[in-house]
Amino acid sequence: GFTQDYDLPNDTAYAETCASVAMVFWAARMLNLDLDGQYADLLELALYNNALAGLSKDGESYFYDNKLDSDGSQRRWEWHPCPCCTMNVARLVASVGGYVFGLAGDEIALHLYGGAETTLTVSDVAVRVTETSAYPWDGDIRVAVNPEQPVEFTLSLRIPAWCQGATLAVNGTHQPITTERGYARLRRVWNAGDVVTLTLPMPAERIYAHPDVKDDVGRVALRRGPLVYCLEGQDQPAPLHRIRLPRGVALSSSYRADLLGGIAVIEAVGQAARDVGALYRTDPAPETPVPLTAVPYYIWCNRGPNPMQVWVRE
Repeated sequence: GFTQDYDLPNDTAYAETCASVAMVFWAARMLNLDLDGQYADLLELALYNNALAGLSKDGESYFYDNKLDSDGSQRRWEWHPCPCCTMNVARLVASVGGYVFGLAGDEIALHLYGGAETTLTVSDVAVRVTETSAYPWDGDIRVAVNPEQPVEFTLSLRIPAWCQGATLAVNGTHQPITTERGYARLRRVWNAGDVVTLTLPMPAERIYAHPDVKDDVGRVALRRGPLVYCLEGQDQPAPLHRIRLPRGVALSSSYRADLLGGIAVIEAVGQAARDVGALYRTDPAPETPVPLTAVPYYIWCNRGPNPMQVWVRE
């Protein structure tokens, strides 16, 4: 799948599911060796997007490769002559719980959020840690710390690289955030009933590619929190190739409980070129404002095959 630098085509993107699974495994091992947020950021990106996109919502079919632009002809396989991806995705999903917490000496680290509970031993004291949140849909995170007896240790909470303006409090008292290699470290004597609240703002935002990625020149992708988004044809009022998202147009997000089991969508008003009949003309085709709805990339093609784009024309 490799050619020259910056050759990253969208419609023939290899982006193998197995490769992203391997990236998660590698990043998790590096994170256990060296508490550096860049590994957790990479792990989260691969896990929530490419690896999870490879698996259908019902867990019954999978993509071998994950395209970033589809004409609607792609569908997930029930089986593949080279069946590596199905085994790797199965063991990845089964192992996700092992990537949430880290433990070293007198430090507990929280790498991923989304709801988890465990008991870890720090300085010979059992500590129950419960993380509660609706992540990745919401960045309000609550961490309850319950040691069997008071014990001093460091609780390190990951501040994702995509996040700006995070806030932190312990038992309702605001704490300044000074990150060390991507983690906010709280050193104190912890008592049963202590609660840490972390807020990670999740505005919808635009992502631009390096100018040498020729397939993405003049295009933009959308992200909210850890999730990359895409446009699926069935949600748009015009064919995807006619649509553009002008720079500066406001982006909004909302949670849709009625869509695909409950997801957060990104919405904006784009422009769609109108059919003017002539094959060629001296003026650009006139455009009409159209509402656009983007869904998380991992969930695409769960309502049947249909056109999809991650990188949208500006």
